[in-house]
Amino acid sequence: MKLFDLILKFDISLQDMKNYKIIIVGSGIAGMAAAIRLKSVGYNVEIFEANSYAGGKLTAFKSNDYRFDMGPSLFTMPNLIEDLFEITNKPIENYFTYKRKSIICNYFYEDGTKFSAPADIREFAKKASNTFDVEEKTILNYLYKCQKKYDLTSSLFLENSLHKISTYLSKDTLKALLNLTKLDINKNLSDYNSTIFRDPRLVQFYNRFATYNGSSPYHTPGIMSMIPSLEQSFGTYFPEGGMHQITKSLEKLAKDIGIQFHFNTKVDEIITKRSKVLGIMTGKSFIQSDIVISNADIVPTYTKLLPKEKAPKKILSQERSSSALIFYWGITKTFPDLDLHNIFFSADYKNEFKRIFQDQLISDDPTVYINISSKEESTDAPEGCENWFTMVNAPTNNGQDWDAIIIKTRTNIIKKLSRVLKVDLNQLINFEYVLDPRDIEKNTQSYQGSLYGAASNSKFSAFLRHPNFSSSISNLYFCGGSVHPGGGIPLCLWSGKITADIIHKNSKL
Repeated sequence: MKLFDLILKFDISLQDMKNYKIIIVGSGIAGMAAAIRLKSVGYNVEIFEANSYAGGKLTAFKSNDYRFDMGPSLFTMPNLIEDLFEITNKPIENYFTYKRKSIICNYFYEDGTKFSAPADIREFAKKASNTFDVEEKTILNYLYKCQKKYDLTSSLFLENSLHKISTYLSKDTLKALLNLTKLDINKNLSDYNSTIFRDPRLVQFYNRFATYNGSSPYHTPGIMSMIPSLEQSFGTYFPEGGMHQITKSLEKLAKDIGIQFHFNTKVDEIITKRSKVLGIMTGKSFIQSDIVISNADIVPTYTKLLPKEKAPKKILSQERSSSALIFYWGITKTFPDLDLHNIFFSADYKNEFKRIFQDQLISDDPTVYINISSKEESTDAPEGCENWFTMVNAPTNNGQDWDAIIIKTRTNIIKKLSRVLKVDLNQLINFEYVLDPRDIEKNTQSYQGSLYGAASNSKFSAFLRHPNFSSSISNLYFCGGSVHPGGGIPLCLWSGKITADIIHKNSKL
């Protein structure tokens, strides 16, 4: 049977909504979150994944008795995970447990300053006052104002579609517009922080939160100052079993409620006809579906999965967020001064971001992030050893000589850490695996290895992200870090919710 005849066979009028079949392309956490929400209200959902595992970037590996989480390493806002178990009436403790950290992160500055950031907001303000040139009330007022930004804008920018007129007709949006001057969208994050704090170390501390969405603090708008207040208010957590447990728990929940996964099954094309989705092609097989959700990066979704459809060139040509260069190191020593999260700041932060976004290179003095899950899970490393997830922010893959960049950056990182920690780090590394932007692009289909899709380096970035639905193709939807509201675990979970809510509203099941 010819492909056209096969498609025509399934091009029928919509049946009873309760028989709706939904296919999700990709099993990232946004896709799984959308699947769980849709299944919980009666839809038939299947997930197709090219890899042999679920989770996209949120995966793990084990080698030489070391276990490493490969991707996102910060867990906050656990309520977004809890909600998925509540709506399915499944006890979360049977799937997923976690604990709150009393110390958010350890910071090391080039001038010798060390600062362990407490999770308790008043303890944080007191300790920051003792470490930096700042009064406690200045810190508390800053965090209060940042929290207000979140309260004013979360409904608009995070919890609902930015591309539905109903969002702009809400009371929450009107309230946000009336307080527009308080959102600091007309100055960049660094300029905003510099107006609050005299101490350049504290400005650098708060500037780093721009990296939570892969942007530069010297370009992303001041409204992004809401991010540290969220971390301080909601806290940071460690999932028992590591970050990969988020993926494993959602996959198990999805399977337990009847969602079918198809692993090692690459989707070659999303089939449409007369501006309407009909299903997908995998290999030589056409699989009918009433609705298709792409959890793949939005750029390859259009260039590879929708080759016959007109692509939104302006959206797809936006500047990409930063990527990462990660060294997974087995370290034959324990470091009492280090915790789960550790930051070693560069001496010239502005130059570091210039090198990433303008020069498309990595600074000779990059800020280094080290995540050590063996601090919480002793079995993640052999006794007397630690597993270091050692990461620096990197440009996306644009054909650079990554092999040379890796060698140079590795040397610079080891030199920096050896000096600060007063060790010969080279002698302590007995296992190494390297992940660069090329690998991230290959393994996860993230365009150019971008971690968060489009960068947020302008005040209009949020509005330029691709919506969670197609305005030209009926029953085609999108979720994940490359579409609204953005990348990172909380935003991806919100993306899944927004997409599921739009589908359910449109279908009126």
